[in-house]
Amino acid sequence: MAVMRRKRILTAGFAAFLFVAACASTADIETQGTVQADGNSAILQSVAKNQFAAKRRASMQNAAAFGGYSRGCLAGAEQLAETGPTWQAMRLSRNRNWAHPELLDFVQKLSARAAQQPGWNGLYIGDLSQPRGGPMFGGHRSHQIGLDADIWMLPATNLNLSVAQRESISSISMRRAKGAFTNSNWTRAQHEIIKAAAQDERTARIFIFPGAKVQMCNDEKGDRAWLNKIRPWYGHYAHFHVRLRCPPGAQGCVDQAPPPPGDGCADAQAWVDDILNPPPPVPRDPNAPAPTPRRDLRVGDLPQQCTGVLASR
Repeated sequence: MAVMRRKRILTAGFAAFLFVAACASTADIETQGTVQADGNSAILQSVAKNQFAAKRRASMQNAAAFGGYSRGCLAGAEQLAETGPTWQAMRLSRNRNWAHPELLDFVQKLSARAAQQPGWNGLYIGDLSQPRGGPMFGGHRSHQIGLDADIWMLPATNLNLSVAQRESISSISMRRAKGAFTNSNWTRAQHEIIKAAAQDERTARIFIFPGAKVQMCNDEKGDRAWLNKIRPWYGHYAHFHVRLRCPPGAQGCVDQAPPPPGDGCADAQAWVDDILNPPPPVPRDPNAPAPTPRRDLRVGDLPQQCTGVLASR
């Protein structure tokens, strides 16, 4: 009887030990889950441009653009070579010569076309995207999904520029009268290069200052369909901005709505007219609330896949 009583005591004690251990294990798991959830919450609430600018290399994922041009990210980006047969990437310190493979193919093919123009050996390529896309510091709201490219309008006569030279030289302005007209730096070569970019079926839009669009409208005597893709926009007087459509079958990539039908020349002329004869400012309603400053995008504002892009090796 004493032996059996002792066995019952030991069994009860062992069961109590298991119960305490299980509770401790459960508590550890619950605590770990809370820490992980808090960590995810902190990432989602963090400023996106800080997170994406800190990534110096692309994610080890298949190439994919997630979200829209001004609210998204880029998985599996590829880096444009600093120097190629018909191009050089500029401002290398920015680390923005990364893109979706479709854009790299586009840039390389367009630069070969540009090298056929008199006095051009190719193209100087400005900002593409960061290694994982996303919002960036300074100057751009788009360029977030690896499908936007800034291309200098300075003729690329020297494709042996040093890294230091690529930081110091700048493109040249093509505008006159605040962008109402082109200046003497504009030549038929710029027209033909931009036309070639627009005629690529992958191109969705090209942004350039209004006077250049009107000049192209006046000079083009052949097929004018490609002019529809040339859209007047602020700035863009020393470079043009190419935006590609989402690649076929790309899930999670959001295209911009297509431009209105027609060649868009009347719209560009309206921009020029407003530059030459600015309309009177619209009086501000004194009772209207002050405009809310635009806040920085948080990681949680981007598509859900972007959290995985940041976390990827």
